[in-house]
Amino acid sequence: MKKNRLFAAITAAALALSLAACGSAPASTSAPASAPASGSAAAESFKVGIVQYTTHSSLDEICAAIQSELTALSEASVAAGGPAIEFEVQNGQADNATLNDICKLFVSDGVDLIIPIATPAATAAAAAVQGTDIPLVYSAVTDPVGAQLAESMEAPGQNMTGTSDYIDTNKILDLALAQNPELKTLGIIYNLGEPNSVTTVANLKPVLEEKGIAAVESTVTNAGEVQLATQNLLAQGAEAIFIPTDNTVADGLAVLATTAIEAGVPVYPAADSMVRDGGLATTGVNYTALGERTAQMAVDILNGADPATTPVVVLNDGIITVNTTTAAALGIDPDIFDLNGSGYVAVE
Repeated sequence: MKKNRLFAAITAAALALSLAACGSAPASTSAPASAPASGSAAAESFKVGIVQYTTHSSLDEICAAIQSELTALSEASVAAGGPAIEFEVQNGQADNATLNDICKLFVSDGVDLIIPIATPAATAAAAAVQGTDIPLVYSAVTDPVGAQLAESMEAPGQNMTGTSDYIDTNKILDLALAQNPELKTLGIIYNLGEPNSVTTVANLKPVLEEKGIAAVESTVTNAGEVQLATQNLLAQGAEAIFIPTDNTVADGLAVLATTAIEAGVPVYPAADSMVRDGGLATTGVNYTALGERTAQMAVDILNGADPATTPVVVLNDGIITVNTTTAAALGIDPDIFDLNGSGYVAVE
């Protein structure tokens, strides 16, 4: 069986790569599918469908890492005479109908596994595979249980598992308080239609209340509304702005960051990729590591692991990332974010 052949061919590579799961790999520049090398003895291959919710830096980084890791594991298998891992990447462009069509097409094409990136894509894929034996290994789903994609994090209980970019909002709030210990009003911008964002904001509010910080909110339904929503927060007296792992806001982050910088207000997003796009600082998920781990889990499932009993993996390495260009524009010393004396990652 090709599962056994794949397992024999790439077990060593998978073990080695799993040890580097929290590291980073070069961004993939491969074609949409990884095929067997010329002259390969492998006559079979696994087919994997990758569906990305929309285009923005965070999800692009995850998708590139998934492709790079799958390509490496496929090449190891083919070199040993085993099957390749072929994959096709599709982008839903933040449109639910498009996401549904992509996932249904993957099912009709008979893929062996689907990797949806972000909660809306995972929800669409879960609906599409109902009544089939096609497993899912999702990536960047903040709250799989709340999104009804897992019965629990330890035992998903369904034909799906994956990785979570759960956010420790306490740690991000610590960054904001390090810069402004007298912070009294925090602005929050997100899309109510993204369950991941709703969960993160709900978890943040009791923490703010305990610290005597008022929350002002502004919600959006598309990236075109982000600038106006930002201006609304500033008008309500926001002294800093927090952004959860919200795909809609991430798509409009450049204009949000520019608007906030002009007003002298720091932005604390929940992902390091958003810091690179103009946010000030964050601590938490490395999306390259998240994508790599997702690909490794997908290979485990292709090898025969049971998704229902494979725990969801939460990656939150706690690395602080600071945009030094944004800090300079705001007149802030980036060294104030070195909270534990272990340094921070500086980006521009």
